[in-house]
Amino acid sequence: MESIFIKQGIVIRVLLEKWRNYGIIDEKMPDLGRNDLQRNAGEKKMKKILDLITAEITQAFVDCGYDAKYGKVTLSNRPDLCEYQCNGAMAAAKEYKKAPFMIADEVAAKLAETSMFSMAESVKPGFLNLKLDETFLASYVADMQADEGRFGCEKAENPKTIMIDYGGPNVAKPLHVGHLRSAIIGESIKRIGKFVGHKVIGDVHLGDWGLQMGLIITELKLRQPELVYFDENFEGEYPKEAPFTISELEEIYPTASKKSKEDEAYKEAAMQATFELQHGKRGYQALLKHILNVSVTDLKRNYANLNVSFELWKGESDAQPYIPDMVQKMKDDGFAYISDGALVVDVKEETDTKEIPPCMILKSDGASLYNTTDLATMVWRMKDYNPDELIYVVDKRQELYFTQVFRCARKTGIVKPETELKFLGFGTMNGKDGRPFKTRDGGVMRLEHLISGINEEMLAKIQENQKTKENLGISTEEAENTAKMVALAAIKYGDLSNQASKDYIFDIDRFTSFEGNTGPYILYTIVRIKSILNKYHGLGKDESGAVIGAAHSKSEKDLMLELSKFNAVMESAFEETAPHKICSYIYDLANAFNSFYHGTKIMSEENETVQKSYIRLLELTKSVLETCIDVLGFSAPERM
Repeated sequence: MESIFIKQGIVIRVLLEKWRNYGIIDEKMPDLGRNDLQRNAGEKKMKKILDLITAEITQAFVDCGYDAKYGKVTLSNRPDLCEYQCNGAMAAAKEYKKAPFMIADEVAAKLAETSMFSMAESVKPGFLNLKLDETFLASYVADMQADEGRFGCEKAENPKTIMIDYGGPNVAKPLHVGHLRSAIIGESIKRIGKFVGHKVIGDVHLGDWGLQMGLIITELKLRQPELVYFDENFEGEYPKEAPFTISELEEIYPTASKKSKEDEAYKEAAMQATFELQHGKRGYQALLKHILNVSVTDLKRNYANLNVSFELWKGESDAQPYIPDMVQKMKDDGFAYISDGALVVDVKEETDTKEIPPCMILKSDGASLYNTTDLATMVWRMKDYNPDELIYVVDKRQELYFTQVFRCARKTGIVKPETELKFLGFGTMNGKDGRPFKTRDGGVMRLEHLISGINEEMLAKIQENQKTKENLGISTEEAENTAKMVALAAIKYGDLSNQASKDYIFDIDRFTSFEGNTGPYILYTIVRIKSILNKYHGLGKDESGAVIGAAHSKSEKDLMLELSKFNAVMESAFEETAPHKICSYIYDLANAFNSFYHGTKIMSEENETVQKSYIRLLELTKSVLETCIDVLGFSAPERM
């Protein structure tokens, strides 16, 4: 069977030759010889299947004397009638003063000469309905399988350095459900970016420089005034061990916060402590290090439970050294001026349809703000990494804030003109009542409690499944590990399957179901494929050397069609920072596989060649599904 790489090269070569004749491309453009085709095949470069189809249809329009622009092909919106469609004849009718069905008839007749389609049908008033040839499709899918680990998805020709700011936890507080979306979405976008070939750096951006630090110090001083950190005359080395545990720290902050709201003198003391910390008081700086060490250790543990990691663990405090020079430059360059005692930079533009307030750099008392810190963070990011793109995964209600910060950064030259700044605002995670997700008593749920609760629910379901399948033989340890994997899939898929910018209902009952558009359903499909493959190999059978052959049924072809979309989906998900597109894809792929599975006697197939083709198709399906869930940030167990 001729490789699709060669086939697509032949198509391209023919197109180049014919397009020269029609003056569509420059005569001087180099020819693509057979050696080039073979080289390209060896490099495993694959076009998206829609691009190959479009090239074929475009050539047919050109051969019939029509402009190449009318050859656009899309997925069919009537899959009961066809797989792909082209409506170009409808648009061409006006330009060429011809009935659209006449143009469609001409193009369809020309397409009868190609082996790419099993059907290229003209349908009144002028649509082209297309179905791929089974052999062509099988060849494409077989080449996907040969491109192990990539499956036809090319890495970026010009890799970018991308920094993603996601997480944003306050070091004085434990992670809660409000941190869930930024962590899940940001981690997935980072993984997708890495898969398509970019250098992607994730930064947690810790909240470690505000009043909360002063509150902790004030409360600690009240409880343990004898600590050396509060001794003005102490000149030695401070203890290496923190004077508090993570549990104590998590109790200290809310206590201090409550006191500051009730006691003005206490609040003043906390503000003074914050000021002294930020101006380098030695003992308080040492306490800050302890707070960070204790808190970050706990944060890393909790993020690990979500399979989330960061390349950088920087915080607001890391940006502080860059603030003085940044502010001075803004003044020197004439961008920053005093307004009502505060230092601001105008960021409004003539095209604005609503008022965009100035970006405040310093308050009237000279104190910095979040704006200041975020801009200074950009300064060190540009200095140390010079990224091509900065992505901020933040609550969508902060859009105006980031509009101000981005404009200020561009206007003042903090970022280069070509540096892309992207605000990815996410919606609210709500309970079944439509309000922000809370505990049963109305409080904010800690993230580890949410995860623990879903782990327990999944464990109960797996143990129940064990009872119904008495021979499954899953140990308690395996059941617990499996429950954690399935629970994580339930949480992450439940979130990522929604468009990031939209609010959604966090429905634990639905998310943990093994049926419908859920993470457990996707995992169950993968486990089902693993089980079939294990049975096949357990019989001593070997499919090595076999290739995926032409489909024998509609369900088999439908599965191949879904697989062929992989590279287009990954590319689109990256370009649009849209993990939900991958979720939608693997749900369709899982459904296609299960339809094929229920309609095909895989293990009892008597024709060995056909059976091997089935097994190769299952292997590819499993690999594609596993690749997709990996970029979504979860994995599948061996059994469920």
